[in-house]
Formats: sequence, structure tokens, C-alpha cells
Amino acid sequence: MALVNESAKMEVQDLNAFYGPSRAIQDINLQFADRKVTAIIGPSGCGKSTLIRCLNRLHETAPHAHAEGSVFLDGEDLYRMDPTAVRRRVGMVFQKPNPFATMSIYNNVSAPLRFNTRPSREKMDQAVLRALKQAALWDEVKDRVDAAATSLSGGQQQRLCIARALAGNPEVLLMDEPCSALDPIATSKIEELIAQLKAEYTVIIVTHNMQQAARVSDFTAFMYLGKLIEFGPTEDLFERPKEKLTESYITGRFG
Repeated sequence: MALVNESAKMEVQDLNAFYGPSRAIQDINLQFADRKVTAIIGPSGCGKSTLIRCLNRLHETAPHAHAEGSVFLDGEDLYRMDPTAVRRRVGMVFQKPNPFATMSIYNNVSAPLRFNTRPSREKMDQAVLRALKQAALWDEVKDRVDAAATSLSGGQQQRLCIARALAGNPEVLLMDEPCSALDPIATSKIEELIAQLKAEYTVIIVTHNMQQAARVSDFTAFMYLGKLIEFGPTEDLFERPKEKLTESYITGRFG
């Protein structure tokens, strides 16, 4: 496996994940570069979402699920840390927008702060403003932050969920097919946002859309049947794949 040139923010070593006795991913070794975007691609059922859920220990919350191996964040093994502390440092955005339906826009974004650190109202206001600006949503909601989150469009709701993930000031942002439920215009806004976020965060995105991976990522990992087949700079992987299986997938011969 080729290693990234930049210093790794996260590193996966010999990672296996199980649902009961069934192994979903097998012997994954992978590095994620600091303040870069890494895309994980592969056909449905190949283990992409399982892998990304292992990176902030959400996998083990599924019934009868567990993982073996190590995931390091700045050299610290996440599987030797408190899971809640892990999820503060490694934020997550899911496939479908999941705002807290009974809460306002403001309360959605401030929820991680209120649940974890309980800052003063002034500090919370500052954090909400920063997160909404980072998620490119502030200009659209600044006059109605007390409105219900469900009053937003689907694309706005997804950016609200990104703002909520950013409000806790994580170091890594995981995105599990964040555009799959969105229209092309909303998708374009999310992709533009990803390009901006990597200036401050390490971004890891699972996507079923190879064109999206090519547009937004610096590095790409291709998975098949629970295994990492190839990893490298995105341009190299798409234009000069080293593995025949990778070439077959990206040229549409299967998947």
C-alpha cells in the first residue's frame, strides 16, 4: 500500500470489523493525510460505511458489532479512549440529513456544546455563528435562527448537520455519502464546502459517485468485498490505476 507523503492525521492498522460472526472489513491498513480530503469508493456492500464508522467508534454501537485492530489519531489509539471523547474529536455527517426535528436552527448547531461543555451564552453564540459560516449557511438563515430546522430545504438541512458537527470543533470530519439524498444544486454547494473545509479539517468522505470523488478528494481508497484494493493520490488512482480490479471498477465493468 502506498503511503501519503503528508504527515498522517489518522492511521488505521490491521483493522477488522464484525457484525456478529460475519467480518465486514478485513485487515485494513490506511493513512489519512492532515487537512486533505480522502474519498473512499467501491460498490455497495464493500465495507465503505463500516470503515468510516470505525473511525469514530460508531460501529460498535450496532447490535453484536465489534472491531479489532487500531485506529490512531495523532498517535493516540482511539480504541483505548473514551468513545464520547473520540466523537468530540472526530465528527460525523450522515447520508441523509438528520437535524433534531423539534429544535430550532440555533439549538441544532449548539446541541453538541450544550451536551458537552456548557459554555456561556456569549461563547455559544460565537460558536454557532462560526459553525454556520463554515457550513456556508449563515447568509441564508441569519434572520431566522430561531425557526425550526425542518423549515430548511434538504440541502440546507445537510449543511445544518455539517454546522452541528463543526460546532464542537472536531479535528476530523467524516462524511458518509453526504450528497446521495440531494439534488445537483445542493450537491454542488456541499462539494464547494468540502473544498473550503479542508483548510482547517481532515475530511474523509464515503461516496458512491466516482465523479464526485475525482472532484473533491486529494486521495482515494478503493474497497472491494471488505478489502482495501488500492490507495493513492486521486489523479493517479483514476488515471493510472495499479490494480486491474480498480481499473475494472472505475471504467464501469462492474459495480
